[in-house]
Amino acid sequence: MKGFDPKFADFPDYILGITKEIWEDRGIATLHRYYAPEIVVRSPASVVVGNQGVIAATMATLAEFPDRQLLGEDVIWSGTPEEGMLSSHRIISTATHLGDGVYGNATGRSLRYRIIADCHAKDNAIDDEWLIRDQGAIVRQMGWEPAQYARDLIAREGGPEACVRPLSPATDRPGPYAGRGNDNPWGARYADLLTRLMAADMAAVPAEYDRAAQLEHPGGVTGFGWGDADRFWMGLRAAFPSATFTVHHVIGREDPTLPPRAALRWSLHGRHDGWGVFGRPTGAEVYVLGLSHAEFGTLGAAPPRLRREWVVFDETAIWKQILLHTGDL
Repeated sequence: MKGFDPKFADFPDYILGITKEIWEDRGIATLHRYYAPEIVVRSPASVVVGNQGVIAATMATLAEFPDRQLLGEDVIWSGTPEEGMLSSHRIISTATHLGDGVYGNATGRSLRYRIIADCHAKDNAIDDEWLIRDQGAIVRQMGWEPAQYARDLIAREGGPEACVRPLSPATDRPGPYAGRGNDNPWGARYADLLTRLMAADMAAVPAEYDRAAQLEHPGGVTGFGWGDADRFWMGLRAAFPSATFTVHHVIGREDPTLPPRAALRWSLHGRHDGWGVFGRPTGAEVYVLGLSHAEFGTLGAAPPRLRREWVVFDETAIWKQILLHTGDL
């Protein structure tokens, strides 16, 4: 890979390798080398600009979860070393809440949750990132409900006027990466599927999902088949029926020994004006950032369908936006 450390065999090896080096091998100082000085890191909870902020956040997380592991499940990527590459890295993280921090006083509870991080890299450094942790799964394992946690976080951050604002088009910052992914047909197929679902074409579920599809959704929820797929996407869209759905980035890949797969970055932006998974409509303006992966295949002569899906968004950031609007603090 031109411009990258030769110890990495390929781009997935780079992404998996530096993640382990930074977090598990305690190579936090390597962030000076692997992250660009003016990197923009967006999560649903906030936007961090600059490597020093990333280093501080990494140290705070490890102080709270000192035994944290990040197990890379997949790296779906596009681009070239010369022009820059975009990885969508899906992770299972395990950790024990052994220190005080953003999640409150140490509880000693063991956690398992999923993360997807979209990272743009060039010349051996990441300079643009979109990161979503399944905060709903994290806080539930600690005994909170997402709305309750968001309410408490607002108070701990100094109240509605002083608290950190969640990611939105108003708080976002442009980074160096402006790509849209690649034109692989599997990415296009998954983007078309989510676009149909967000346009209320729920007939797309039996048409495109395998009848035994495995579904990994926010809150650490595992579902199977058409009914669970329908309930998940219907519940999300029903909460924001007038919101604008946008697909921002699409990658499809066909790699040896792996099924065809796709990675999307997407958003819903609009009013909380419907009954759905976020309860009574409040009229709050809400920005939902989502990252999702899918695998396709068939067990026989039937045409290939979506057989596994992973979706992450941050329920606590959504609730924070709702609560800041309603004042129900």
